[in-house]
Amino acid sequence: MSEFAVYAGLFAVAFVAATILPAQSELGLAALLMAGSHPVWALLAAASVGNTLGAAVNWFLGRAIERYGGRRWFPASEKQIERASRWYAKWGRWSLLLSWMPIGGDALTVVAGVLREPFPSFLALVAVAKTARYLVVAAITLSWF
Repeated sequence: MSEFAVYAGLFAVAFVAATILPAQSELGLAALLMAGSHPVWALLAAASVGNTLGAAVNWFLGRAIERYGGRRWFPASEKQIERASRWYAKWGRWSLLLSWMPIGGDALTVVAGVLREPFPSFLALVAVAKTARYLVVAAITLSWF
């Protein structure tokens, strides 16, 4: 498999995992780390950037929720949006540090768009959260295997 295909595939899985389809980007990252044939920093970068940009799609969808909310492919249910809105109302933009969570994290990124969180602060906080998650996955994978 070509180098480009490895990084593009990990990027794509991480991107999709943050948007409309269920995907396990952590498993893909762990498998590639265990293979040991690619630099750890490059794999972390591909996964982190892909997942952060996928969350950015959610932010844009949140900005257009009146148009797309309720559609079957929309990345968060009405119930998730309500729960995330409560979190966001209580903790503000800092709740985006929980955007890495498998349940509710995507809804937080949509709510940030709905509530018009400025994109630069959104992107910074989500990038920190998503990258931290992959750093933990890498640390666990590399220490156990």
